[in-house]
Amino acid sequence: MSNTVQYIANTRYWHTLDDGRVQCDMCPRACKLHEGQQGLCFVRACEQGKIVLTTYGRSSGFCVDPIEKKPLNHFLPGTPVLSFGTAGCNLACKFCQNWDISKSRQMDTLADAASPEKLATVAAQLACRSIAFTYNDPVIFHEYAIDVAEACRAKGIRSVAVTAGYVCAEPRREFYRYMDAANVDLKAFSEKFYRHITGGQLQPVLETLLYLKQETRVWFEITNLLIPGENDSEKEIDAMSQWIMSHLGPDVPLHFTAFHPDWKMRDKAGTAAGVLTRSRDIARANGLRYVYTGNVHDIAGGSTLCYKCGELLIARDWYVLGTWQLNAEGACAKCATVCPGVFEKEAGTWGAKRLPVRLS
Repeated sequence: MSNTVQYIANTRYWHTLDDGRVQCDMCPRACKLHEGQQGLCFVRACEQGKIVLTTYGRSSGFCVDPIEKKPLNHFLPGTPVLSFGTAGCNLACKFCQNWDISKSRQMDTLADAASPEKLATVAAQLACRSIAFTYNDPVIFHEYAIDVAEACRAKGIRSVAVTAGYVCAEPRREFYRYMDAANVDLKAFSEKFYRHITGGQLQPVLETLLYLKQETRVWFEITNLLIPGENDSEKEIDAMSQWIMSHLGPDVPLHFTAFHPDWKMRDKAGTAAGVLTRSRDIARANGLRYVYTGNVHDIAGGSTLCYKCGELLIARDWYVLGTWQLNAEGACAKCATVCPGVFEKEAGTWGAKRLPVRLS
């Protein structure tokens, strides 16, 4: 596949404006484009009077990871997941940890390629239980992600979206019909942060979370990256965890993860481990049953406990699983209280391995 035109796919979510421009209706950004222009995401563009996806079938790389790295702690623990992304993003986060991919405006970033069928076949050959659309947001390569998910479903492989949840209602409905799990990156709990730090809005992300809870059977977990002095105050963590408890319930896992200086926020210090622990304590005090810490070595903060009797259900040391006290029904082996999630009869044994894969 050397000809770029082979990677162009038609899309459905757009309309023509009275002034002749074409508006993309994939996400709340609503980019209004003249012929030949690209949206902020870089990969959706106006060609011949319509919005097309310019990176269908192209990837910035493929890798087999532990599912806990997404992070998902209650979805097929210990199993391998085939991860991949493309280029570009529909947010402009100043702290982006994958900026070399998500902020790329270079087609050279897309060094590998695979059809949906090829991806499904390789995932099966590598004994992956799922495939993850990650590194950059799958919202912007909507058509490719859905086709891959369909091909994988035919082989019994599940699909995972790692997303910021910044998407419009109609494409959101279509997208999640094909997803089995998601991790939604709730960047902060203030419109000010979203506006000044991400270039987006908070409300559409909350609407995605409500949609997942109320209208789908997708298993989802939430990640909140804590940035010193920006979104890590006790007041904000309290408000966010109260909202999650009130609107999504006590069983949605919440991951507080540590920031490290990157992209346009290299002047910030990394997140102190104590801030993660404090945030976990606040969320648990507000009724959330499964709250985790990430990007730090914290066995207690990474392990799963039975909320009823306190039994250690799944011990985690980084991405390596230890104690496993779930029975075949996914319930506590001690008191039989069900642990919400998607579990197999036994823990996976993939561990912390990372296996880069070339498909071209």
